[in-house]
Amino acid sequence: MSLRILLVEDDDSLHRGIQFTLQQEGFEVVGARNLAEARNALSQHEIHLLLLDVQLPDGNGFDFCERVRQERDVPIIFLTASDQEFDIVRGLDLGGDDYITKPFRLREFLSRIQAVLRRRGPSLTSRGEDTLVSGSLTLHIGEMRLDKLGKDLPLSVTEFRLMLLFMTHPRAVLSRDQIIQHVWPDGAEVLDDNTVAVNIRRLREKIEEDPQNPQYIITVRGAGYRWNV
Repeated sequence: MSLRILLVEDDDSLHRGIQFTLQQEGFEVVGARNLAEARNALSQHEIHLLLLDVQLPDGNGFDFCERVRQERDVPIIFLTASDQEFDIVRGLDLGGDDYITKPFRLREFLSRIQAVLRRRGPSLTSRGEDTLVSGSLTLHIGEMRLDKLGKDLPLSVTEFRLMLLFMTHPRAVLSRDQIIQHVWPDGAEVLDDNTVAVNIRRLREKIEEDPQNPQYIITVRGAGYRWNV
């Protein structure tokens, strides 16, 4: 199941740009241009992350966040042009998980979304537990542990990050650069162009019945890799 993001942003060009970027990353996006549409979307869909503009045609994002927090524990990231310390503190005090000021750099924007999702991972699973399940594999996020049909498969930190990235983006084609961005955000451990391929090969050797004919991590020639649910 793809993670579903509710994007509440009234600027049409920015809305379209963010929506396209998130869809390219494998997220499902529900769009709202005002708070009335946002309330309707929350009542109609299971939302895993809320991206919330502060100044909207029919109200204030801070007030909306406060009401949402009374009803559910969905992660919330504010999007706003205001970089005033008072506004940032207010947004976080009201229960926001992060506060991103416009304009923002795309890679930083995506990285901060992923950071919030990692921190809030336990609330994003269908079991209501700290787990992600795909086929015979179960990833225990809090314990950084993977098991296959009840048998523990030890993972390195890098392998765990790869598993978390793939399992939270099922069926999405992830490029080498996208993988590096999420698994090695500072780039310090990426020594050469083969780093991603080498680590994926090692991970396949652990999770696949036949690593030469993988069923989970599929190579998409010229594009990257895809988690095959």
